[in-house]
Amino acid sequence: MNLAAIQSALRDQKFDGWLFYDHHYRDPLAYRILGMAEGPLVSRRWFYLIPAEGEPKKLVHRIESGKLDALPGSKAVYSSWQELDAQVEAMLAGRTRIAMQYSPRNAIMYISLVDAGTIELLRGMGKEIVSSADLVSQFEAVLSEQQMASHFVAQQKIDAILDAGWKEMGSRVRAGGTDEFAMVEYFCEAMGREGLLWDHGPNVSVGANSADSHYEPSAATSKPIRRGDFVLIDIWAKLERAGACFYDITWTGVVDREPTEREQMIFATVRDARDAAVTVVREAFAEGKPIAGWEADDAAREVIRQAGFGEWFTHRTGHNIGTVLHGNGANLDNLETHDERLILPNTCFSVEPGIYFPGEFGVRSEIDMITRPGKAEVTGRIQTELVRV
Repeated sequence: MNLAAIQSALRDQKFDGWLFYDHHYRDPLAYRILGMAEGPLVSRRWFYLIPAEGEPKKLVHRIESGKLDALPGSKAVYSSWQELDAQVEAMLAGRTRIAMQYSPRNAIMYISLVDAGTIELLRGMGKEIVSSADLVSQFEAVLSEQQMASHFVAQQKIDAILDAGWKEMGSRVRAGGTDEFAMVEYFCEAMGREGLLWDHGPNVSVGANSADSHYEPSAATSKPIRRGDFVLIDIWAKLERAGACFYDITWTGVVDREPTEREQMIFATVRDARDAAVTVVREAFAEGKPIAGWEADDAAREVIRQAGFGEWFTHRTGHNIGTVLHGNGANLDNLETHDERLILPNTCFSVEPGIYFPGEFGVRSEIDMITRPGKAEVTGRIQTELVRV
């Protein structure tokens, strides 16, 4: 935990403090931001206040009194609920505007981890509870130079693996055939040889399966890949080292034929939507203007709406990427959520609009971006036309 940096951020945002609270590991963000281990039992509530100025304060139950000992600050203890209420009120005395892992109306559910009853308790004490969403982004999603470098190493490996995979697929089809799951195994073996780590997947989706944006083939359900098929490949991984950052891409192509006019038109629409989001982010960073996740989503979604396919773009435009595939920074989203979190410098995220026709086919084009002060860039190869296998 970087106490000085957190307190500086609190002052910048005019918060009186950041109140962390947990019971039974309801808030994993708290443990990561505070640098705490998640192993030991947490059977009683604890609170930890980082004020904008001054010494942090801890409140723990007497039978788990050592729970926060690794953190700096003074400690108070409680046993009864009446004592808890009194100690929380004393901890927050003189402070009104308090950040917590809370989102009004649960708008950004990834951050909304404090239960309603605790919020009611604090409001009853006259406290204004505000969302810690942008604070979480700053201390969870901002990457170090080393982490960003790890992303680019993963990018080079994955781009090469994907290119080889398309060629392998074509060879297998022309030699007698393959299937979705066999190609998943091929990609897994290739990533393993390159020292990469991934949590599940990748996804290889044929024909109508490509219209299911979260389709995952298995050995039992795998569909054959044949000449004439439309194929979507979604692949992601990171280096097998602590703190490494993921790389995540999706490409589409056709096997042993030219794309149809409809396939080319849908791909071009998705490509243009992707590029519209990239452009609005690039321009904002070049001009030094703040940009929220919902604004980038709007840029992509408007292209697809104008083309007449808005109802078939059924997910957000992108997600934050970090040491976990779906990180805790701003998502490019004004559909599933109205994500008002700012896209911060030194963060990574995907841009991946898609159009999906159930029972027919679906196109998604996914690239990753990394931002720096004054600059935002795409980090890998950019698909400009459907792959011909």
